[in-house]
Amino acid sequence: MPRLFRFTAALVLTVVALSGAARAQSGFDRRGGDYTSFPIRNGDPEQCAARCERDGRCKAWSFSYPRTTTTTATCWLKTKVTPRNEDTCCVSGVRGAGAIEPRNGPLEFNIDRLGGDYRYFDVAPDPAGAACKAACEADNKCRAWTYARPGYISVTPRCYLKDNLKPPRSKPCCISGVVR
Repeated sequence: MPRLFRFTAALVLTVVALSGAARAQSGFDRRGGDYTSFPIRNGDPEQCAARCERDGRCKAWSFSYPRTTTTTATCWLKTKVTPRNEDTCCVSGVRGAGAIEPRNGPLEFNIDRLGGDYRYFDVAPDPAGAACKAACEADNKCRAWTYARPGYISVTPRCYLKDNLKPPRSKPCCISGVVR
């Protein structure tokens, strides 16, 4: 019995360790190993992850957000797992991970809170929309915010400050949050 317990515990630890390393991450690209690419018309990285799951050759993937409003998002499927490189352009992962956006407290990844805008402005690219969140926190009028990734609403990333709360809508373009 103790031997079986040790084996089971070792197996569980191995699976947990492997699954932690396999998570897809926003703000990272995996360069090299490409064997195909295609546009993702709805701009959702989950579509890229799902395509990798269905393709037996695919070991990893990178999803590139649109760079302008006239270009589309692109999915790159890879024959090998290459190292991830920090880059705001992308979401990438390995087969079996899906498109897992980070869950950092009040940040709402792939959520748009459409409406209620009293001010908007262009900001620097950021996989977490930190500048937009900070602008909302610094303004007492601001109750919520939405960071629109570049290429969806405008060529540059844009921050929308909101003076009233609107219901969250699932959209790959955006990161939102409620402050007050």
